[in-house]
Amino acid sequence: MIKYETHLGEITISQNYFTKLVGEAVSSCYGVVSMVPKGVQRLRPKFLKKKYSDTGIRVYGNDHSLTIDLHIRVIYGMNINAISRSIVNKVSYVVEDATGIKVDHVRVHVDGLTEE
Repeated sequence: MIKYETHLGEITISQNYFTKLVGEAVSSCYGVVSMVPKGVQRLRPKFLKKKYSDTGIRVYGNDHSLTIDLHIRVIYGMNINAISRSIVNKVSYVVEDATGIKVDHVRVHVDGLTEE
C-alpha cells in the first residue's frame, strides 16, 4: 500500500489496485500467454480453489518510484526481446498515467514457453 499527501488530502493506493492494473496491461500485450505464480503464490491454488489477480506480479516502492517484477509465459517462436520491451513500455505508461507515480524498473522474467 502506498500513501502520500497532496494539497487535497491523503491518497492511498492498495497493492490489489496495482496488481490488477499491471495484470490487465500485461495480458493485453501480444505474445503473453499467462502469468506464472512465484513463491507462496504457487501454494494458494492448491489450498484455496480460486483465481488470484496478483499471480506473477510484485509491485514495491514508495510514492516517488516503483519497481515491478513480472513472471510470464510466452508463445513459443515469438521474439522474447520484443515482447519484453512491449510489456515494459505498456506497464510503465499505464501505471504512470493512472497513478502519477514514476516507474523506475519493470523486470520481466520469462518462466516458460507455450505452443499456440
